[in-house]
Amino acid sequence: MGFSEKQRAVLRWPYTGKSALICDGAVRSGKTSVMSLSFVLWAMGSFRGQSFALCGKTVGSAERNVITPLLGLAYLREHFSMEYARSSHVLTVSRGGRANRFYVFGGRDESSYTLIQGVTLAGVLLDEAALMPRSFVEQALARCSVEGSKLWFSCNPDVPEHWFRKEWLLKLEEKDATRLHFTMEDNPGLSEAVKARYRKMYAGVFKRRYIHGEWTAGDGLIYDMFDPEANVYRDGDRPQGLPYLASRTIACDYGTVNPFVLLDVYDDGETVWVDNEYRWDSRDLDQSQGRQKTDQEYADDFLTFQGPNQQFWCPAVVDPSAASFMEELRRRQVYVIPGDNSVLDGIRRTGALFQRRILKIHERCTGLIGELGSYVWDNKAAAAGTERPVKSLDHGPDALRYYVNTCLPKWRYGEEGTAK
Repeated sequence: MGFSEKQRAVLRWPYTGKSALICDGAVRSGKTSVMSLSFVLWAMGSFRGQSFALCGKTVGSAERNVITPLLGLAYLREHFSMEYARSSHVLTVSRGGRANRFYVFGGRDESSYTLIQGVTLAGVLLDEAALMPRSFVEQALARCSVEGSKLWFSCNPDVPEHWFRKEWLLKLEEKDATRLHFTMEDNPGLSEAVKARYRKMYAGVFKRRYIHGEWTAGDGLIYDMFDPEANVYRDGDRPQGLPYLASRTIACDYGTVNPFVLLDVYDDGETVWVDNEYRWDSRDLDQSQGRQKTDQEYADDFLTFQGPNQQFWCPAVVDPSAASFMEELRRRQVYVIPGDNSVLDGIRRTGALFQRRILKIHERCTGLIGELGSYVWDNKAAAAGTERPVKSLDHGPDALRYYVNTCLPKWRYGEEGTAK
């Protein structure tokens, strides 16, 4: 299958004389794969004995999104010798007497810039650039001191105030950069059925970013796709034999001054059912008279909530910051899993389940349902280039997010094979 016109523009770009290329837009739009190919062909045609950097959010994501597809390209295998040393994260590409090294780096957090210090580069490709700390990106760019070096960026959109958009997309002429904006229509390898599946995968702000390729901020209600009818069930709607035919997990958001929440969650392989909740709010005087509970008391409450029938005992997915409470549960012979606290990933995945109507909440979970209707984006944080929810009325949604992030395989919310 041939290249789209946008992909051919990426292949031609190294010969335009520009210093930087930015490819942004939708997921599955074919931007990373063609950029990686163009990057290697340019490097091998322009340099010998030089070092280059291939950067992802993590080394693992760079290997998955860049290295593995490169090694699988028949054209490169036919014309070059390629060897990837996984232990040192170095791809060596050679042909005849010409060879270059491509080092793989991960820009996970603010400390990552130290990993790339000291190396001299003839070019760098930053995949998922908007997910990397500015310090890492700028350190990588500073290492490109070889004459003729070029800068390559690939990313999905983020908030409009994101530093990368402000410093690069809005300053293309100053940066001597070319921007190519991709949609799924620019990927000739996607069938209409696959494109339709991806359009159904995302909702709200994530659909505007990952499908339409817009740099947009979350505004207002986070789970605006939550339907009080379609996503809420009653006793008469509860599948018969649910405890027997589904795996059970109790999800926990820990709080002392803030509310402490337990969610009783069942997964029958098709639908996730939140069947009950427990909530203790020390600031709710009608419930608690202002009394905070200890870890021991919360563990007692957990066992009571879990129930006496050992057949239905289950693991606990717990707020990862609640180390002392997790230890107390372990003393009670409870199998504890620290929850994955990836906030935006969890929100996106939970929203996808709501959108597809395969995440349902029992009407008796009034605390969780009420918080879902009050869970909003933090506009002040977005104006500063950061995206996060308002830290209020978020305890049930946090517990639900821990469960979705930690317990469900990627295919359940549609992310399996979503390389960009």
